[in-house]
Amino acid sequence: MSSEPSESSERANTAQAQAWNGPEGVHWAAGQDRWNAVNEGFDAPLLDAAGIAAADRVLDLGCGAGQTTRRAALRAHRGHATGLDLSAPLLDAARAGAAAEAVGNVTFVAGDAQTHPFPPGSFDRAVSRYGVMFFAGPEAAFGNIGRALRPGGRLAFVCPAAPEDNEWVAAMAALGEHLPLGDFGRAGLPGMFSLADPERIKAVLDAAGFVRVAVAPVRAYGTWGTDATDAAGFLLTSGPGRHLMAQAAPHTREAAGRALVDHLRRHEGAGATTGRTVRLLSTSWLATAERPA
Repeated sequence: MSSEPSESSERANTAQAQAWNGPEGVHWAAGQDRWNAVNEGFDAPLLDAAGIAAADRVLDLGCGAGQTTRRAALRAHRGHATGLDLSAPLLDAARAGAAAEAVGNVTFVAGDAQTHPFPPGSFDRAVSRYGVMFFAGPEAAFGNIGRALRPGGRLAFVCPAAPEDNEWVAAMAALGEHLPLGDFGRAGLPGMFSLADPERIKAVLDAAGFVRVAVAPVRAYGTWGTDATDAAGFLLTSGPGRHLMAQAAPHTREAAGRALVDHLRRHEGAGATTGRTVRLLSTSWLATAERPA
């Protein structure tokens, strides 16, 4: 397995912790039902690929508000699921969700998967739904995750594929008629699309000491709003939306918002059987790997 995280990773971890315990974490916790509706279609493929058995110990990396963790716990009904996240607001929401759904074999822990001192070999399976793209040192981070798995333990995660294969990115690009987009939507840069290249995923997992690495595309529609106006409002309160709009003058923000609504109108009813619900097609990579036996 790979070396310990570097000092630069520690600095990045601090920045991520500040963000996710500030406005970003509060936003995601308040909008957890909306974000679950966006990502709903990826839980079943992820958990199927993880191959969770009834007595397994499962680790959910970057668990957020805990929907995936709870679903993993239900599959491991004679085992246990542990959700790990940096964000106190999201962990509060996760614990409340587990209590409301009466899922008793689940625990939520504050920590950073890059550096958390997992007891060696303490999990049979590790999963993540969009929780692994922001690692400052991915090889070291996945090395740490690998050490948390027992020999022969399995890792499965989903992360965004190429920006051009995700309709929400094309929607946000409509803001470019009025706002500078900068590096938004560029693959390979640190951030959301850091693992958009499947060869990069394979190289990182190989370097972290995993074996039987496989990467396959998985696609699903997500519900972003009840209509174009509602979906635009939700997108503009997301992290990328807030960032892009932050420096614009009020009249420019208004024009950009109208352009986004106009773009989203073409998606009203897409991927749905009835109604004007805005559903956008997302494409992700489903990666699986194992710790050597």
